[in-house]
Amino acid sequence: MEVINWKGILEALLFAAGDEGLSVKQIASVLEITEYQARDIVESLKEEYISDVRGVQVIEIAGVYQMTTKKAHSDYLKRLVETTSTQGLSQAALETLAIIAYKQPITRAEIDEIRGVKTERPIHTLVTKVLIKEVGRAEGSGRAYLYGTTKEFLDYFGLNSIDELPPLADNSDDSFENGEADLFFEKFQQTIE
Repeated sequence: MEVINWKGILEALLFAAGDEGLSVKQIASVLEITEYQARDIVESLKEEYISDVRGVQVIEIAGVYQMTTKKAHSDYLKRLVETTSTQGLSQAALETLAIIAYKQPITRAEIDEIRGVKTERPIHTLVTKVLIKEVGRAEGSGRAYLYGTTKEFLDYFGLNSIDELPPLADNSDDSFENGEADLFFEKFQQTIE
């Protein structure tokens, strides 16, 4: 008889679900068990985290379970966020940000095509720094995420609105296709250093 590590599987599911969390019904459905069994597994995992010296916990908010960090470690988490946010942006992240700022809303595939390289990592960095966000889904097959800039982007670059970006030259599509966003970089390079 196979022994199933339900708590390990639940832990992975909660981690993957992130901020959205999972309801008992969802957990039961994925694990193919009853809701009663699912609730027992969740409670067992919660107790294990409480009695252990781990830095995370399982909590219930609005009917869903989430994995979160423990409040006891908040000072260290604040330091991490402060350290990360003071780091500048890489050239790849700046190029990606310029493309999104001028072409929004835009999909990752469109950004990849303009830059000529994959932009998964720069997009992740920009989302983490809250300079861009998902603003919708593209029409058609796959319904890819559309990205746009945030209020934090405007604050970061000292803009009141996206309309204050410097205008692009007439051949702007060609310059973006060649991976050049010099106009954007000239205007804002000093603000990120």
